[in-house]
Amino acid sequence: MKKLPLLPHYYRQIGCILFVPFLALGIAYMAFDYTIPWLNYRMDPGGIEFSTNFTDELAAVGLIASFVMIAFSREKIEDEAIQFFRLEALQWAVWVNYAILVLCILFCYGGLFFSVMTFNLFTVLIIFIIRFRFVLYQYNKASI
Repeated sequence: MKKLPLLPHYYRQIGCILFVPFLALGIAYMAFDYTIPWLNYRMDPGGIEFSTNFTDELAAVGLIASFVMIAFSREKIEDEAIQFFRLEALQWAVWVNYAILVLCILFCYGGLFFSVMTFNLFTVLIIFIIRFRFVLYQYNKASI
């Protein structure tokens, strides 16, 4: 079986460390409208004033980067069984994500729908990580 291109094993630990502050930043932004002052951007093209703050973008990109590091870093022992579990978990995550998304499209409206779509940015990676870790736990428990 062809080897999958994966990040080195220590990236998983880096991703776990980065996850905490970016999750806290995302929660602070969504729950309390917290913004980082130095991320303000102001522009005046042709007399039309445009002003924004990039705190939410920083939190989203940071969470995605940390999830990718956690999900796609190599295991200490990466064999064909682990690769099979990884691919199976990814397929399972996509199926579950789209099932959840269809239900949310049918039953969520207005501002709630926008929130659902925001959280949907992360659900494939979250479901993949949970499923992959669960399958690895079962595999290691059975092999003992």
